[in-house]
This record gives sequence, structure tokens and C-alpha cells, in this order.
Amino acid sequence: MKAFDAPQTALGTLDTDRVASLIASVSDIALILDQKGMIRDVALGNDELSAQVSDDWVGRSWSDTVTSESRGKVEALIADALSDSGVPIWQQLAHVSRSGGEVPVRYCATRLGNRDHLIAVGRDLQGFAALQQRLVDAQQSLERDYWRLRQLETRYRLLFRSTSDAVLVMDPATGKVVEANPAASQLLVAEPRRLVGRHFPEGFDEAGTRAVESLIAGVRAAGRANDVRARLRSGTELSVSAALIRQENTSLILLRLAQVSASNAAPSEQAEPRSRLAKMMERAPDGIVVTSQDGRILNANSAFLDLTQNNSEDQVRGESLDRWLGRPGVDLNVLLANLRQHGAVRLFATTVRSDYGASSEVEISAVAIQNGERPSFGFIIRNVDRRVSADSGNEQALPRSVEHLTELVGRVPLKEVVRESSDMIERLCIEAALELTGDNRASAAELLGLSRQSLYVKLRRYGLSEAAGESTSDTPSRAP
Repeated sequence: MKAFDAPQTALGTLDTDRVASLIASVSDIALILDQKGMIRDVALGNDELSAQVSDDWVGRSWSDTVTSESRGKVEALIADALSDSGVPIWQQLAHVSRSGGEVPVRYCATRLGNRDHLIAVGRDLQGFAALQQRLVDAQQSLERDYWRLRQLETRYRLLFRSTSDAVLVMDPATGKVVEANPAASQLLVAEPRRLVGRHFPEGFDEAGTRAVESLIAGVRAAGRANDVRARLRSGTELSVSAALIRQENTSLILLRLAQVSASNAAPSEQAEPRSRLAKMMERAPDGIVVTSQDGRILNANSAFLDLTQNNSEDQVRGESLDRWLGRPGVDLNVLLANLRQHGAVRLFATTVRSDYGASSEVEISAVAIQNGERPSFGFIIRNVDRRVSADSGNEQALPRSVEHLTELVGRVPLKEVVRESSDMIERLCIEAALELTGDNRASAAELLGLSRQSLYVKLRRYGLSEAAGESTSDTPSRAP
């Protein structure tokens, strides 16, 4: 901080009215105090702050207008002003507003010339506090998205590496392999690290190379192409299929290689990964279900049986998955339609109902499995009942918006949805009436066309009695 070198020469004798007007204009709030911290006068340059500051501050102690946590800072400001240190300190205080909330203000204080009075100049930090809260909310949202992406990436890596099918991801612009799973490395007789970065197709005979190149060109041009047969130099015949996938602003090609003849394959080496994958799926904590194209269950693991309260896989095999989903005739149709169109569904929120009536909140991720002429669908069903969420602090809270009411559709009867919406509207009207009347219950009851007793009953019902304040006067509020 740098002060004027010669303030008396530069400023001279200032007119008090002009100085007062200048202070009120450049600050959001200015307080004139005596040496004991009693407020003698108040000037407000912020209309928003004026609506929240009480009219009875004059004559009160500065410490009485702030929260208990800020009183020590008030004493520090007064002591610094009386010490004439020359460099005033800034302190952030929290005032108590008319509605009972907190209003953050940043103050500095100094002595008024040779007089016994002090002046405290403040800046309203409500906008800054709101911006800070938005930043915190955005950071939390980013963290949630980050962990969701990490989970999806982990699932992708697990499926990509554990599948017995040979899968390659290549960049059509460069013709190089971007990613390859162990099965592809084993089939093409190459180390995974050595396979990545190499040009593809490689290792095929002349006719096979032309067939694969034609397949890749067709996928780049039309987005899809028919499967082709290609033979490796070793003599192994493969069926090669390709699909175009988008990643950010680039396009990649996913290639699947399957042996047509298994004469050269080592059954024991292929059976071991399949066995490990089957054991992993059976013991997974999330429900895993494989269905036919029409949604009928082919296989299900123990976690899904526990979720639906069935004893064996035979009890669910052949049944439609729709039998246990929360919105019969809706959820499964939506999932199957998206799987047929996009090939995958991520984090679809719904509920699962057990055979004994228990209901659990779940998230479903699913993928279409191309298995020759008999495609199927795989579902991963995660129970999120015990997940800690931002809204879990008050489970009995009423819906706060139309979106919250929409989420109830299909989970609770229509009669209960209507009752919840009616309660929400009634509570919002009561809150609005209390806000309009400055928390005056008598005026609020008159505004709503209710008796006082009826209003008190509704306040207790919605937990608004404490919010309205037990000390609120029941006499009609005077218009400002």
C-alpha cells in the first residue's frame, strides 16, 4: 500500500458532505464508530446489501451485528484503527441479515483525523462467495465425471484384455495399430508392445492382405462393410470384421479377427483365459446377465441372483429381464433399442424388483455381443442403494422440481406422485408467503387464506417452524 506523499497539501480542507458522499459511493457499506465500537451512522452504496441490513444498527455495538465467529475480528479492526498503525488491515466479517442468513463483508477501519470517531469501510463479498460456491460445485462435478470415466475405462480395459476374441484398434489415417489385446498378439504371433505402432494388415498372404485392405477402405467410406476371409502366411484362415468408432474428433477402426479353422489353435491355452473370465464374471460383486436379442436371460451370475432373490440360475434362465426391471415394458425396450442402434449403453438408472417385492436402485451398463448369427446382449447391473449422494442427507425431503417428480414415475404409484407434487406446491406457497411478509406468520396466514392454527400445523408438517423463527411477531408487518 502507498499513501499520498502530502495529503494536506494535495487535498486541503475537504468538504464533509462531499467526503461522505464519496465514501458512500466507493464502498458498499461505511460505518461511523466511536472508540467503544458503537455504531453512530451507516452509509450504504449497494442496493442489494441495503435490503439485507437492518435499520436499527445505529446505536448498537458493531459486534452485535455479526456472527459469534466474527466478533474477534471486529475487536482486531477497532484496535488496529486506534493504534494509528498507518497501514489498515482487512478482515472478512459475516453479518446477520434480516432473514437470518449470513452476509460476508470485507472491512478495514481507520481513525477520522484527530476526532474520537472511527470509520469502517466494507466491500460486499456475496457475489464472490456465490462464485466460490459455483467453483466448488463445478470442481465436485468434474471429480465425479473423472471417477465415472475412470470406472468406464477400467471396465473397458478389463473386457478388452480378458476377451478371447482377437481385437485390434487401428488409425485409418496412418494405417498403424493403436491398441491390441493379448488374444490378437497371440493370433498374429507378436508381442503386444511390438504389435502396437506397426502397420496393418501385416502377416497375411497376398490375397488376404488385399481382402483386409478392401474391408478397411469400405469401412472408411461407408462406416460398415461385410466380413471377409483372409489367410495368414502361416496358413491359418481368419474371419475379419471391422467397425468405425469415433473418439473425440478422430475416427478409429475396430477390427475383430476370429479363426475359421481351429486346427492350429492350442485348446488348452485358449480354455484357460475363458475359464478365468468365467470365474471373474461369476464372482463379480455386480450383477452380470447375458440375454438373447429379445431380452430373455441366457446366463446370470450370483450377484444378479442375490439382487432378484433367486436361488439358482435355472430359475431365471429363459425369463425376460423385463420381469425384474422397475418400469415393466419400458426400461428393457429402451435398453434393447439403444443396444441395437449404438452397440452400448452406459449408466442407465432404474430399479430392480426382487421376487419378494424388495426394490433396489441400480445403474445398468450394457453391450451388444456379436456372436456369429446369434448376437446377444451383456448387462452389468450395479446396486447403488448405499451410494452416498449430495441429496442423501434428507431422505424424506420433498421433490424440489419437476425433474424430481419425473424420476418418481414408474417407481411409485400415480396417487403418491400426485400427493408429492401437491405437498411440494403447498410448501413452496407457504415459503413464498413467509418471505413476502418478512416471516410474519399472521400476515402469511392472511395472505394464504388460512387460519393461524392451520398455518402452524403446516409449518410443523414441513419442518418450517424453525426456519420461520420462534420469536417472529404475529402482528402484521408494517410496509416499508
